[in-house]
Amino acid sequence: MEAFHNLLLTQPLIALFAVIATGLLLGNVKIKGLNLGSSGVLFTALLAGHLGYKIPSGVGTLGLVLFVYCVGIGAGDRFFASFAREGANLAKLAVLIVGLGGLVTYGAAKLLGLPPGLATGIFAGALTSTPALAAATEGLAAAGGSEAVSIGYGIAYPFGVIGVVLFVQVLPRILKLDLESIDAEHAATTTADRVDNVLVEVSNPNLFGKQISKSGVTKFNACQICRIFKDDRLVPLTYDDVFKEGQILLLVGLHTEMDIAVDFIGKPSDRNIVRDTDNERQELMVTASSFAGRTLGDIAPLQNFGIVVTRINRLGLTFVPNADTIIEYHDKLTCVAQLDDIKKFSSAIGHRSTAVDATDLLSLSAGLTLGIIVGLLPIGLPGATPVNLGLAGGPLLVALILGHFGKVGRIVGFIPRPTRLLLQDLGLVFFLANAGVRGGGMLVATLQEHGFSLFAMGICVSALPLIVAWPIATKFFKMNALQALGGICGGMTSTPALGAITAKTDSTIPVVSYVSAYPVALIVMIIISKILIQIIQAIA
Repeated sequence: MEAFHNLLLTQPLIALFAVIATGLLLGNVKIKGLNLGSSGVLFTALLAGHLGYKIPSGVGTLGLVLFVYCVGIGAGDRFFASFAREGANLAKLAVLIVGLGGLVTYGAAKLLGLPPGLATGIFAGALTSTPALAAATEGLAAAGGSEAVSIGYGIAYPFGVIGVVLFVQVLPRILKLDLESIDAEHAATTTADRVDNVLVEVSNPNLFGKQISKSGVTKFNACQICRIFKDDRLVPLTYDDVFKEGQILLLVGLHTEMDIAVDFIGKPSDRNIVRDTDNERQELMVTASSFAGRTLGDIAPLQNFGIVVTRINRLGLTFVPNADTIIEYHDKLTCVAQLDDIKKFSSAIGHRSTAVDATDLLSLSAGLTLGIIVGLLPIGLPGATPVNLGLAGGPLLVALILGHFGKVGRIVGFIPRPTRLLLQDLGLVFFLANAGVRGGGMLVATLQEHGFSLFAMGICVSALPLIVAWPIATKFFKMNALQALGGICGGMTSTPALGAITAKTDSTIPVVSYVSAYPVALIVMIIISKILIQIIQAIA
């Protein structure tokens, strides 16, 4: 054991991965269904720092830029839109929750005389926000005191996790809320904008004998006829197929468009037909420059290749195309056709199986470079001291813009989800390991100086926003219980709490609310953590 201890002391690289491995093992331990996850690395790193271990320099900075960049790419497609959609109230709820947490943190820091690093760390931990932890650590790196941020985070984080989980589990019981009934009532009054597959029977006499590929159905905004029932099975549509009375067709399209298309063709079919036709459907990626920039109507895939394009996945978003849809480079087309036709079309659009889930390393490197440069640029009004966004804010801002627009010049704002999550988690554990090791040496001294008041502050920062947010969400914003609970989980950036809700109901309402509130809360937490540092420094 002593030999291993000495090895860790002399080999920082081994110490780094030992801290990460033991932290992830700790994070996987579940107690009453709760676990620390990646944040377990922070606790083992605090211990390692207390014992005198070191890790390679620069690891924390690398982890920081990777983590915030991937967070921004993942949130970019929802963050800006959440203010303009029906989820605007959820965005307001997220701002309210984070803002209250910031106010409580400021008041407690002023009352207890806490340094800015420790107070901001408690804020980030109580709201379980590692991006806020990253922003605070990076913001205090030059002035000193960043070690205290990870200590405060470690103290408040357990209260942030456990408090929100208990809140969303206990509150419905106290108020005797029937979550399934609430879900049913919501479903009866709202229509999801989803993609449906519907069997329809042709009964419109005006269509009999007309060529399907040239009919008015192709004019609908987001609806495609992709299969026709022949010889006791659904087969891909061909260019020469015509409408016949009593014919069964398979339509793919948006729910909001489907009723119009069905009424135009005939009526829904109650036939029980097996739809296991995956061998005649394939996802193909556009890599040929001759196809990029052309409309689907111009390409005429059914006429020229015997292909029906039922869906397009672009930068992680899936939609049903129409004839006016412009095909972009790296679009993933869901194609329905006979296997031979699929092979011909695959060759024509330049599909490569290895490209479907590949990450554009050029875009990743260019995006990170641009983000770091933006973070270093001085920003300020005339006469004021210039400030910069730093290594947390710069890459995050660039990633949000890229994630929102999808592509800026040749830089693609999309990373396949498995790759993005791997890079995000890798960056996170690198950052947590560095922050914990640096703060571990001060852990005992900090607790001796401030005592249990730090724990009480963590509880208050977690609990008070929850208590205030519920009545405002249900009474002022007119949300039902499921929307409010999901929005509160998103505002607190608490995935474990969302899991506790979804374990109690099959409703997707909390998930949708969480997704709308989460990115807003994420960005506001980073902004407020920067503000807290400034104003607490001013009163210190």
